[in-house]
Amino acid sequence: MKKFFYLFLFIYASVFATDISNPFVDGNIQYNDGKYEAAITSYESVLANGQQSAELYFNLGNCYYKLHKVAPAIYNYEKALQLNPNDPEIQTNLDFVRKMAIDDIKIIPKVGFDKIIADFTSSYRYDTWAWIAVAFAFIFLAFFIGYYFSPTAFKKRIYFTGMFVILLLLLTSVFSALFEKNRLATEKPAIVFAETASVKGEPKASSPETILLHEGTKVYILESIANWKKVQLTDETTGWISDEAIKELN
Repeated sequence: MKKFFYLFLFIYASVFATDISNPFVDGNIQYNDGKYEAAITSYESVLANGQQSAELYFNLGNCYYKLHKVAPAIYNYEKALQLNPNDPEIQTNLDFVRKMAIDDIKIIPKVGFDKIIADFTSSYRYDTWAWIAVAFAFIFLAFFIGYYFSPTAFKKRIYFTGMFVILLLLLTSVFSALFEKNRLATEKPAIVFAETASVKGEPKASSPETILLHEGTKVYILESIANWKKVQLTDETTGWISDEAIKELN
């Protein structure tokens, strides 16, 4: 009798498990079948549950690209790149879809020591830098134990030198994590989602238009007043835009 009971439980568990769908897997299947709208619904249900990943945003970007929706495609590729800044495939797709945007805003390159630091720290997210720091902390502890229990002066010198090098790497990782987190907190990028969006000289509808932007253009939010955002373009042009016209990346 027990054998039949366990067999029943096994069959029931197997059937029940097959009824539980994985929205991410469903989205991948729908994408491969060319059902891009359905795939978007599946992927966004994953986001609605508080889960995110570079792969998820990348797949969303691909869906929107297939549907020729420039702004959502750029937005999701940018989100993917935030989580995985060293992925060449994400960068390639982002560069490609940017060519579909109407606006051709020049990018004024940053120079100086701050740029060097930003280029270095932005190679990883701040949480990745934090985990790197934790790893170096454990390595430092291992070197300290080796130094403490080494029987000879020669080995002690080797472990001491290693401790010094690891400590420098540990401090660099901590600094990079703090710098990158502060940069992300102060730098507020956004993507224009409106088909067209007027950038005005003052935060009011009656203010004259200084420039007309189109969907997919990237801007940086400097400050907010009521329903207006003061933004800066990559060519350092500034102005006010309705907050309904853009979607923040952070």
